[in-house]
Amino acid sequence: MKWNELTINTTEEATEMISNFLHELGAGGVSIEESGTLNKPRDTSLGQWYELPLNDIPEGQAVIKGYFPEDVDTAQLLEKLKPRVVELKDYDIDTGEVVYEMRQVDDEDWANAWKQYFKPLRVSDSLTIKPTWEEYEASEGERIIELDPGMAFGTGTHPTTALCLQTLESVVRGGEEMIDVGTGSGILAIGACRLGAKSVLALDLDPIAVSSATENVRLNNLSEEIEVRLSDLLGVLREEQSTVAEGSAIRVTVPVDLVVANILAEIILLFLDDVYQALKPGGTYIASGVYKNKELVVEQGLIDAGFHIIEKRRDEDWIAFVARKPQVD
Repeated sequence: MKWNELTINTTEEATEMISNFLHELGAGGVSIEESGTLNKPRDTSLGQWYELPLNDIPEGQAVIKGYFPEDVDTAQLLEKLKPRVVELKDYDIDTGEVVYEMRQVDDEDWANAWKQYFKPLRVSDSLTIKPTWEEYEASEGERIIELDPGMAFGTGTHPTTALCLQTLESVVRGGEEMIDVGTGSGILAIGACRLGAKSVLALDLDPIAVSSATENVRLNNLSEEIEVRLSDLLGVLREEQSTVAEGSAIRVTVPVDLVVANILAEIILLFLDDVYQALKPGGTYIASGVYKNKELVVEQGLIDAGFHIIEKRRDEDWIAFVARKPQVD
């Protein structure tokens, strides 16, 4: 079978939103390659190593490839995609000078080729992400996250995901109930349970992500601890309050101890009040996926919503906020 390979040259800042657009338009897979120049800082504090050779992508730029079935009308696909990419400027997302290229490729050219570059990765003092197809022997005290991301976002290699896992390790004390908004592959929900969280409600608007996360939860034998649901942000909580259907109760008890969201700053700002209401007094909100140009607006938004900023963690140009709901409103 042949596939239409759509290549988009853009910025690292725009990769997550454009990748999401491609999935929504029916991509069978999406790959992202960011700058690999010698000037790019490489975090090796946890023993990470980088197998991919340095590339010639300019600093701050990225190449996204989306794969669509052979019978897709590529002209219509671009007609739908291009206006959405242009609209990102309205949200202060710098897309750079976007260039589109289209060609046809065979199955074997892409379907599993990326797997050779996804190796076991130590992302925190105790957490290691292990692809399901790789052999790996854990050391004493090492907590393993088995992962096959499929077409869902979240392998732990992106700075925002690594930031969230490292932050969870510093926040989770054991026994917490948590909501993971925009769960993707389910990696943060699984990581939280490996660190001692009692139960997690993992939410995503993308059916592909829900399917992927559900499978990864099963692979990690955490189906009793993690419930995956299709939901637009925290919309499932409102549905829960009004539903009368039997057997529909969510597994966590709201308000919860911890909410984590690894999504774009623009989306984080949309539901700050909902997160505040979903947290217990003294509860913690980890908000990641914030690019450096949105740091101040997200910080002010959290403060305006009533949160106290406890900590800001950084990896390259990305920031994760650790915010707390006051003990007494």
